[in-house]
Amino acid sequence: MRKRRRKTARARGSSSGTARAVADAIPSALLQVLKRRGALTIRALAAELHITYEAVRQQIAELLRAGWVKSAGAAAGEALDRSTTKKPGPASREYRLSAAAEHLFPKHYDELSAELVQHVYQSFGGAGVVEILARMTDARVRRWAPLLRGLSVREKVEALSALYEDKDAYMQVDWRQGAPALIEHNCPFFNVAQKHPAICSVSVNTLERLLGCKVVREQSFQAGHGRCVFRLRLEEARSPEEAFVLERDPLGQSEITS
Repeated sequence: MRKRRRKTARARGSSSGTARAVADAIPSALLQVLKRRGALTIRALAAELHITYEAVRQQIAELLRAGWVKSAGAAAGEALDRSTTKKPGPASREYRLSAAAEHLFPKHYDELSAELVQHVYQSFGGAGVVEILARMTDARVRRWAPLLRGLSVREKVEALSALYEDKDAYMQVDWRQGAPALIEHNCPFFNVAQKHPAICSVSVNTLERLLGCKVVREQSFQAGHGRCVFRLRLEEARSPEEAFVLERDPLGQSEITS
C-alpha cells in the first residue's frame, strides 16, 4: 500500500510538472515517448512511463489544452473488434503529438537555410541572391500594405513592431531623438543572418517601402550590439516602387554573402 502511495505521489509530481514543461518549452517524458512510439493509449503510456493511469490522464488533459497532443481515435486493434454502433471508449483512445509540439524537438532549420543561401550564391552569384531577397521583400510588402492603409506614421510604426511575430514581446518602438526607431531584441533569423547579413536587407527594404522613408540600421547583432536598431529618417522619402537595394555597412560595402 505504501509503495502504491509513493508511486502515486511521484505520478502527481510528474503531472504538476507538465505545466512547467509546457511553459519552459521542454519536451516532457510523455511527449518524448509519443515522439518515439507514435500514437498510444493512456494505459500504454502509463506502462511505458511506469506511472499510474490517472497521472497520465491528467498530463494528457493538460497537453490537450496546450495544443501539444491530439486524439488519434481508437486503437486500431480495439476499433476492429467493436460494433460499428458503439463509440470507442476513453480506454481505447490513442493520443499523438500535434504539429505544434514539433518545435520542442531538435531541428536544424538554421543550418539548412544557411546552406541553401550559400548554394544559391555559388550557383547564381550575388545577383541571384539579390533577386531572391527582392522577391521576399515584395511578398512581405504585399502582405503588410493592406493592413497599414489609412494609418498614420505612428500607427504604422506601432503595427510594424509585429513584423517578425504577432505581438512580438522583443520588439520595442523608440520615439526619442526626434526620429522613431524599431529596436529588435530577439532576431528570429540570428544564426542565418550572422553568416549571411545580406538577409537583413529584406527587413530594411520592407520597412522603407511600407513607411515611405529611409531606414538605417544603426546597431546590429552582427556588430556585437546585442540588438538591431532600425532608425526611421522620416525626412528622407522613399517611394514604395523603388527597387530593392542591399543594405550598406559603415564602410560603404554591400553586405552580400561571401
